[in-house]
Amino acid sequence: MSLILDASATIGGLYPNESTSAIHAVFDRVGKDGAWVPSLWRLEVTNFLNIGISRGRTTLAFRDAALTELAGLSIQVDTDTNHHAWHSTLHPATIHNLTLYDAAYLELALRRGLPLASLDTDLRATAAAQGIEILGQ
Repeated sequence: MSLILDASATIGGLYPNESTSAIHAVFDRVGKDGAWVPSLWRLEVTNFLNIGISRGRTTLAFRDAALTELAGLSIQVDTDTNHHAWHSTLHPATIHNLTLYDAAYLELALRRGLPLASLDTDLRATAAAQGIEILGQ
């Protein structure tokens, strides 16, 4: 597996008008070498797509096609995310004022020693300060 893929980068890759060449490169890398995600990733991505439907931004057909596309990628869900939630995820969330969701990606990148693909400004800044390679912008 080549990188940690967060929900913001995932969504950025699904919406053509929001995608950048850097996000295209991330998805090319994921297609070739796979990615790791924390166990909350599927919930976050699906929630974002469902909110898009309720706000009239997208359709059920788009959501279902996006989920089918993602299911075809080699994305490995980290089953240890929950074991780290109250310790190595909570600590950086508190110190760096991150959501626990964002801190889960940070914790996974640190634990696996992999680059982080994210479009979230606060998460990117915190990860960079921790010496993590940042992808996606």
